[in-house]
Amino acid sequence: MLERGDSMSILDALLAGVRSSSVGRLVLVGGEAGVGKTTLLRQFCATQGPSVRALWGACEPLRTPRPLGPLLDVAEATGAELAELVAQVARPHEVAAALLSELRGQVPTVLVLEDVHWADEATLDVMTLLAARIDSAPALVLATYRDDELDRAEQLRFVLGELVRRTQRIKLGPLSRAGVADLAEPHGIDGDELYRRTGGNPFFVVEAIAAGGEEIPETVRDAVLARAAQCSEAARRLLEAVAVVPGQVDLWLLEVLAGTLVDRVDECLASGMLSAGRAHVAFRHELARLAIEGAISPNRRLALHRTALAALADRDGDYARLAHHADAAGDGEGVLRWAPRAGERAAGTGAHREAAAQYARALRFAGGASLEVRAQLLQRRADECYLTAQFEEAIAAQEGALECHRRRGDLLGEGDALRSLSRLLFFAGRTREAEPLTVAAVELLERRPAGHELAMAYGNVSQRRMVVEDGEAAEEWGARALELADRLDDTEAHVYALTNIGALEVQADKVEGRIKLERAVALAKRHGLEEYAGRASVQLVLGPLRNRRFELARGHLEAGLEYCSERGLDMWRLYLLAARARMELDLGHWETAADSAALVLHDPRTAPVARGWALVVLGLVRTRRGDGEADGPLEEAHALVRSTGEVMQICPVGAARAEAAWLAGDAAAVELVTDTALSLALDRRACWPAGEIAYWRWQAGLHDELPAGALAEPYDRSLAGDWARAAELWSETGCPYEAALALAESDDAAAVRDSLEQLQQLGARPASAVVARRLRNRGVRGVPRGPRPRTRENPAGLTARELEVLLLVADGLRNAEIAQRLVVSEKTVDHHVSAVLRKLDVRSRGEAAAAAVRLGIRPPGPGRL
Repeated sequence: MLERGDSMSILDALLAGVRSSSVGRLVLVGGEAGVGKTTLLRQFCATQGPSVRALWGACEPLRTPRPLGPLLDVAEATGAELAELVAQVARPHEVAAALLSELRGQVPTVLVLEDVHWADEATLDVMTLLAARIDSAPALVLATYRDDELDRAEQLRFVLGELVRRTQRIKLGPLSRAGVADLAEPHGIDGDELYRRTGGNPFFVVEAIAAGGEEIPETVRDAVLARAAQCSEAARRLLEAVAVVPGQVDLWLLEVLAGTLVDRVDECLASGMLSAGRAHVAFRHELARLAIEGAISPNRRLALHRTALAALADRDGDYARLAHHADAAGDGEGVLRWAPRAGERAAGTGAHREAAAQYARALRFAGGASLEVRAQLLQRRADECYLTAQFEEAIAAQEGALECHRRRGDLLGEGDALRSLSRLLFFAGRTREAEPLTVAAVELLERRPAGHELAMAYGNVSQRRMVVEDGEAAEEWGARALELADRLDDTEAHVYALTNIGALEVQADKVEGRIKLERAVALAKRHGLEEYAGRASVQLVLGPLRNRRFELARGHLEAGLEYCSERGLDMWRLYLLAARARMELDLGHWETAADSAALVLHDPRTAPVARGWALVVLGLVRTRRGDGEADGPLEEAHALVRSTGEVMQICPVGAARAEAAWLAGDAAAVELVTDTALSLALDRRACWPAGEIAYWRWQAGLHDELPAGALAEPYDRSLAGDWARAAELWSETGCPYEAALALAESDDAAAVRDSLEQLQQLGARPASAVVARRLRNRGVRGVPRGPRPRTRENPAGLTARELEVLLLVADGLRNAEIAQRLVVSEKTVDHHVSAVLRKLDVRSRGEAAAAAVRLGIRPPGPGRL
């Protein structure tokens, strides 16, 4: 606890705030391995007394962690509904709801989740959901992680990015040189040399001191082994038995592993190597366990893992631990028995990455298995990799499954694998390889009696034709799929086909398409087809978004994000986040659009399609603000989409590159980057994409011969010279940037001046410069060169809505109350509050209120507590 007084004071203040307000907090405690995170929190909990309940859960350093691992410890302590759900390996949203219910008790709770850098996907989902709702429970949640290992924990790194505005962070640093000297002095050790060797890492310092001897160990491993060497031979062999089991070792298991050596537990505890719980022992730190495990002879390590496997198999249902020990023991039969079960359990909780890893583990030992078993394992791995957007890995597994079916002569399996492979190739952007497989799957399956596989293959062709906006073919194949699905009473195939047909109609802004998609969502939810519900939810947003029906898109967007977030449907959640980024851009909320795009781009689970959309948004925000570095995102997006043949991917990129070229004064480049996109949009009768492309070509002086009715009305009016109607339509739609650009085409200097002011208010410096030049070329004097007075009076650069939100925050209103006051969703308020905090460069609502007073945005006075 040396030099930890400030951190302890922060924790005390946080808990006092929770106790006084009954509003919970989630705090992230970071630091390198051995810096003392656990020691700090144990001391903090120990000082609270019986008026505060402490719950602990720890993630285990298994190569493939158990789903909901730390929640098992918590559930054991709480019992009730939480224990039942965790035992059943329930979905993250169900576990999070039960955990919140448990935390809403009368007694304030400190919940510690240790070592979340080792957490499985389901646990991280629970933590994310908990962070969003923790203010409803009188609890202080403390999650520890190693901040020096985030490069190897990409899932956690993304979660930390998502939680940045919902959490507080405490970073523990190493001990100072003076602190190390204070510890070293009583032992006659050179403090400066100890500090040089250890870097002030508390665990290393303590181990080096405990090791004794004249020489200070060079590494943590050396220090741990030197300390262990002071124990008896029997005690050291007991430590080896403990070391082969990551995390806590139940005493019954230790008796099996160590036999009579278990009598040396007290010696190991007294030496400080081990700590004891109610019915288990564990190393004081994972660094110590790794050091001891690494020193065990290969034969003894193998024997210990075999013993652990046999013991756990007799009485343990923890498939992940069984698979771990079977793998370490080189027991291929055991791995093939336990790893698939662990994968199935992980998939059931939404821990799809862990599920994929378990199937990969099984496949490493499946060389001698039958083709049927290999095909099943490969198919399951492909499915789990698909759900986590590991498309190249999914494709490799699916190709393996396809080969197994071919070698078996299984036409049904081969056809279905072809269908799945084509879909994966499309997701990965490998359209030329994928296209022939869609038809090949149908041709093969039509040689067999019609069944589920053929209905899905028809649906697959329908989906592809829908995506490339070949309406007639998409409808024809979709009708075939629906007819067969209904004849077979096949809900999965029915939902799949219904979604394709509904998406096609929604693209054309037909209300019957929305009705079909809503029915598909409801059916999928009712029958547990969560992935299909996620996909249909995305389609409910994409059509209205492209047609600038923002209110309709917003309602489905919020519902879809909530559903996909709760159920760990990360691929579809990221599609929706990318769609939200585009909507925020179109509505003029460029800061929040860039933030949403960044969430998509920083997440390793992002599929190429969603990544392309997010890159366009980021490139356009930079382009429109004149920030520079816009070319990189737009060129990357172009590389992703150019071979897809899809309007929804190619046209936004073409339009964005054209706008960037026009703003840069490069009219020739506009034609070059839009020829393909315009032809595609016109061929597919996509009036909004065609309108946007044609508009930028018109701005560059290109006058295309366009069919009547080919362009959406606002663009059509601009190209017809009816700037007033175009500006009116854009204003009604809610697109301020486009409305301002339409005004700029006026012959009326006053209207052009209004355009300039609106562009400056948006922060659109390049477009403002273009319009200002037009005014000056007309001889207009006094052209504004900066923000309007209202903006200058607001030093933080907040939008009008953000100012409203800031004032309500300063008055003490919570997000739900603000949402009710402003008649918007609570999630929309979340985004506004995040933007306010970022622009004010503050970390809390209280700091934001203080900043509002300091900047003169709000007069001094008490807010509502």
